[in-house]
Amino acid sequence: MKLTHHRHSEISSLDAAAWNALAGDSPFLRHEFLAALERSGCVGVDTSWQPNYLTVIGDGELLGALPLYLKHDSQGEFIFDWSWADAYAQAGLSYYPKLVCAVPFTPATGQRFMVRIQTDFSSIATKLLNAARELGNELGVSSLHVLFPTKSERNYLEARGLLTRKSYQFHWNNYDYRSFDDFLGRFNSSKRKKVRRERRRISEAGILFEHLNANELSAEEWETVFNFYSHTFFRRGRNPYLNRKFFAEITETMPENLIVILGRFKRQPIAAAICFRSNDTLYGRYWGSLADFHSLHFETCYYQGIDYCIREGLSYFEPGTQGEHKISRGFNPTTTWSNHWIIDPTFNNAVADFLDRERQHVEAYMNELTAHVPYRRDLGS
Repeated sequence: MKLTHHRHSEISSLDAAAWNALAGDSPFLRHEFLAALERSGCVGVDTSWQPNYLTVIGDGELLGALPLYLKHDSQGEFIFDWSWADAYAQAGLSYYPKLVCAVPFTPATGQRFMVRIQTDFSSIATKLLNAARELGNELGVSSLHVLFPTKSERNYLEARGLLTRKSYQFHWNNYDYRSFDDFLGRFNSSKRKKVRRERRRISEAGILFEHLNANELSAEEWETVFNFYSHTFFRRGRNPYLNRKFFAEITETMPENLIVILGRFKRQPIAAAICFRSNDTLYGRYWGSLADFHSLHFETCYYQGIDYCIREGLSYFEPGTQGEHKISRGFNPTTTWSNHWIIDPTFNNAVADFLDRERQHVEAYMNELTAHVPYRRDLGS
């Protein structure tokens, strides 16, 4: 079969059904999600995320695709390479632009080389990788970065000379829990008491929670939730990654994948967590509140999400990046990966040395964190 590769500056130029057939169960790779990012102006013109999707066609069918972006900074990636950019600048070189294979603003592991199951992964992926390298040379980029790939993709890329970076997040696993109390039954006594005390503070304050699909919120409630989310970013001195138009669109196009955990006090919304879900995973993405109640963040972002996963039978809960405080609340250190092609051989060697040293620190730190999980030693984690 003759394979040809193509470059696309807009997801709208690609057939949604054909793209979604490659995307699998990931809500973030769906045509609707990526289209909403573009149409809302969160990526594209006047942003640092310039779409350059690559596809492979064979016999007139879409056989493979790469969510690829030309980047002019490192915002919204969650694999931090600011020090690499600084090193380039000190050498009188420019680190930007670069190519990033990822979902914008989404630190969730998933397919990056989207290949049809019934086709040969190696041949399609190699076509995509070669096309990305050719595009990189054409655009004069410093590097290509594949962020949060799957294990098999990471192994594939490493075998083809891309550097591998080890990182970590904190994830929750569902061991067929029947209830939140069943989950807490695996905790040691002191940590179990701490969680129950935090949850009790919220219930005694009279705060109640709802788990809603996106289209179950009224327009007024969505404005409130969006204001909560925006306020969290403003407090950190920056604008939110996503705008109201984005959420309005995916509320229409993929409401079953967008979950809002809404907290109310005296019937009025006071806090919210914006999550996405697949068939087996809940992804905690954003939260916000305009009220100050003890333990409100933990309840909204973690405990309510665990409640949702247990009720819905989801296997995993990924509440976002960073946050050692998640350990004591039942989230385990979990490895994530990225792969990197640095075109300049001198810098490639320097980054390779850095990653070797960094990995030792990451592994030591993860081992230290694992020693502090709240689970009873006779049960493991």
